[in-house]
Amino acid sequence: MRVLGIETSCDETGVAVYDGDRGLLSHALYSQVRLHAEYGGVVPELASRDHVRKLLPMIRSALAQAATTPQQIDGIAYTAGPGLVGALLVGACLARALAFAWRVPAVGIHHMEGHLLAPMLETPAPAFPFVALLVSGGHTLLVEVDGVGRYTTLGESLDDAAGEAFDKVAKLLELPYPGGPALAKLAESGIAGRFEFPRPMTDRPGLDFSFSGLKTAVLTARKNAPQDDQTRADLARAFEDAVVDTLVIKCERALQQTGERRLVVAGGVGANRRLRARLKERVEQLGGEVFYPRLEFCTDNGAMIAYAGYRRLCAGVPAAPVSVSARWPLDSLMAA
Repeated sequence: MRVLGIETSCDETGVAVYDGDRGLLSHALYSQVRLHAEYGGVVPELASRDHVRKLLPMIRSALAQAATTPQQIDGIAYTAGPGLVGALLVGACLARALAFAWRVPAVGIHHMEGHLLAPMLETPAPAFPFVALLVSGGHTLLVEVDGVGRYTTLGESLDDAAGEAFDKVAKLLELPYPGGPALAKLAESGIAGRFEFPRPMTDRPGLDFSFSGLKTAVLTARKNAPQDDQTRADLARAFEDAVVDTLVIKCERALQQTGERRLVVAGGVGANRRLRARLKERVEQLGGEVFYPRLEFCTDNGAMIAYAGYRRLCAGVPAAPVSVSARWPLDSLMAA
């Protein structure tokens, strides 16, 4: 089975072609960073319009790179949520139109399921069952994964997710958009230990997350500290250390609670070098193993949607009318 994947949940347009026998045949990604930079964040209407402009040419390009004609496509997968409704509708409507014209099935994919399954595109791929840490944009989740669609949420963000906290603290430190990568880069020159921030919700049982208080702690320290470049770097380092420590502690708890030894980490924050190094070290000490998608597949992309669509279509997911959702609980999905 050969599947065309379309991702338009936010500010990146992703297209890919995945073949069940040959693997990933092509993938293309267009980022709207420059479009939204002057506003300091994503403008939903502009994001939707840019998806309209970019999506169809990118589909043509991805098909050409995969040496694939429309007649060779067996199904189309598109992101149906969660995300910006306008942006989601662009991908959903085009996917359904193409599916109707090409007489193939189309399936809506949960954005976080795409991230969760992205490491399956790598070698070696993780075997089920495992625990997944999903840290993408406005989502921070710990999930027990027994198979495709067999998900149990162990913990989630109660307010700001890790990615949101990175972006908001970056604004406090007057860093350019997108803030997360800029903050991580600044933290590399920071001096560890000059500032000390709390590791939120690690002093109590449970696997939920809360990062809004950490953002406030950085704001307070920023106001009372010297306003020089080294101080900004030191604040960035202390904040990053606090987030990384919190995520590592919660992952360790999740592995101990479930008895699993495999950890999957996916989503944009999963590209953070310090987080990767700390998790690898700690999980290996516990006798486990950590799996990541390649860096280019940590952020939103069409490859993860194409692969998730392949798994769903192989399982016989029935066709449904166009439907997207800004919010969509991951553990509400049916098993494949």
